[in-house]
Amino acid sequence: MGSYRGTQQAELAATPEECFAAMTDYERLPEWQRAVKAARVVEHESDAGADVVEYEVDAKVTTIRYRLRQTYRPPELIDSEYVEGPFRSMTGRWTFEPAGADRTLATVDIDVDPGRWVPGPVKRAIEDALLKRALEDLRRRVES
Repeated sequence: MGSYRGTQQAELAATPEECFAAMTDYERLPEWQRAVKAARVVEHESDAGADVVEYEVDAKVTTIRYRLRQTYRPPELIDSEYVEGPFRSMTGRWTFEPAGADRTLATVDIDVDPGRWVPGPVKRAIEDALLKRALEDLRRRVES
């Protein structure tokens, strides 16, 4: 797979605050994020405005477990820094920009280096879970 970078963007019928709240309610993510089997805060760094979150993600052909340090600038930014898991490195960023009355331009960016060759079907499943499905699921959650 080598290093993979990807971006997805969509305009949502919700406020940045609603989007940010949905994405940071980690224990409830498995209820509406199809790829997330489990998510829990394992360390709260209140002095740094961050949480370490452990994820279990269904990438269709395998389950991936990893931890990210999530830092915040509410309600417009969630930055993700890789802590541990099966990859060499992983970073991510969600941004929520006002796009008119009760509308938000949501963007998710990821950069993943698995540190080894990954078969095409696994690569596509990871991309789908971390980008496309994540944004589609956020849309369903905040627009319902």
